[in-house]
Amino acid sequence: MYALVDCNNFYASCERAFNPNLRNKPMAILSNNDGCVIARSDEAKVIGLPMGAPIFKWDRFCKENGIQVFSSNYPLYGDMSGRVMSILEQFTPDVEVYSIDEAFIQFKGFENYNFNEYGSQIRTRILKWTGIPTCVGMAPTKALSKVANKIARKFPNQTKGVYVIDSEEKRIKALKWIKIKDVWGIGRGLTKRLKAKGCTTALDFVLLPDDWVRKNFSIVEWKLKKDLEGIPTLQLDEVKTKQAIATTRSFEYTFSDIENIKERISTFATSCAEKLRKQGSSCHIIYVVLSSDRHKKELEQHRASKLVSLTYPSDSSLIISQEAVKAVTSIFKAGIKYKRAGVVVMGLVPTTNHQLHLFESENPKHKPLMRAIDGLNAKYADYKIKIGNQDLKRTWKMRQERLSPRYTTNINEIIKVK
Repeated sequence: MYALVDCNNFYASCERAFNPNLRNKPMAILSNNDGCVIARSDEAKVIGLPMGAPIFKWDRFCKENGIQVFSSNYPLYGDMSGRVMSILEQFTPDVEVYSIDEAFIQFKGFENYNFNEYGSQIRTRILKWTGIPTCVGMAPTKALSKVANKIARKFPNQTKGVYVIDSEEKRIKALKWIKIKDVWGIGRGLTKRLKAKGCTTALDFVLLPDDWVRKNFSIVEWKLKKDLEGIPTLQLDEVKTKQAIATTRSFEYTFSDIENIKERISTFATSCAEKLRKQGSSCHIIYVVLSSDRHKKELEQHRASKLVSLTYPSDSSLIISQEAVKAVTSIFKAGIKYKRAGVVVMGLVPTTNHQLHLFESENPKHKPLMRAIDGLNAKYADYKIKIGNQDLKRTWKMRQERLSPRYTTNINEIIKVK
């Protein structure tokens, strides 16, 4: 048996957990640099605030309709997500974190359990310990658990937030109900092709001949079809080592001076190096990209990139930052107002097992230095130890004019009881 546990309106629920005055009120959460709406409460959806709405165009609408607008508080959301996932691991060891607000879990050896009651226990514990409301969908396969979760979310009064597909009758009824465009794993392009074949519901897709699906689509769609038939084909994904690591960000303002851009690139490169060390990898290639604000058509546009190959693989923040700064300096063009930059490290190999260079190697002092820096940053958080060319005050410079306190990750911003 599988389950999909999904947090309801996760970003809004995180804010409400620490500010109960926001409950039952319309809310919206903005993207990086307070750009556009990336999350809405159910109340804001009813009022008519669209997803992706640029806030500078919809700010007046929000004020007129009493919609509370917040900047993205990623330290808070990430910490709350970790707490939810830790609670799920108390119910079963087989947990696949699918996104920041949802996870698949598998029940092995739970044949005699009452899954309705077990799902209710999961919801109750998460709500009690974190204040985050959830919905739980349970079924014999991953794809069907996703369908069950949608039913639990759509009909909260009837399901009490938990729905179990545990019979053939329930499976057929659920597949008749869900539209083909809402099936997990079926995107816009595939939806058009299936509708041309006469498929409007998930059941129509399941009733297609296996041979026809294999001939006209890929093995992925065939596996999805079998999963919807109740035959477990899609398994929990194991944590895999990444083959490339990227850190790309928009600046809080446009920059036309090289010093600000070099500082940003150094910070992005250091972030990549930290991620490399965390997964035990080193990189051979560093890719740096720099671009102007494409939305401002009246300004001169410029986008450039550069690839740097290292003679030996490295996970050192010093080396990766140094090479990335050199690269961005070479592609920088004076007079351009730049809005976005990024660093990507590629050609990853295990740090403990890779081909050495005959004549060159990394400074042996870098390894213990990086371990010391990582240890101090993990202990004291907020990245206290940085490279000299980084901004010492902040890791990411973003416009966050509507930011709520980081209740759980900053001792100076915890709730004060009066």
